[in-house]
Amino acid sequence: MHKAVVSLVTGQEDPERVTVAFLVAVGAAEEGRPTLMFLTKEAVRLATSGVAVGTACEGCPSLPELFKRYEQAGGRLLVCPICFNARHLDQAQLLANAEIGGTVVLWQWIGDDSAITFSY
Repeated sequence: MHKAVVSLVTGQEDPERVTVAFLVAVGAAEEGRPTLMFLTKEAVRLATSGVAVGTACEGCPSLPELFKRYEQAGGRLLVCPICFNARHLDQAQLLANAEIGGTVVLWQWIGDDSAITFSY
């Protein structure tokens, strides 16, 4: 089964985009695919506790629900170190399934396997 990589650049300034990206990632992870979300730019804030809150739209699942389902399905968050440090965020606040790592770590995770990618 192919790995899934979802790249997300947007944070709470566009909660519908975050919701769609997490719906795609949750679907892949719950299907049993190894799934990694690569968070860059403002999306790095989502990897810290207390940030992913609220519901993007009527009928949308809440962000905390999506984050919980993603973690329970084994989904991982890879957080761009340059973006994270530029925003002076605290590594002690990272979610349990989040780790700091850049493009080298991303490529190491993909390895020689095929990966399906999505970008939001």
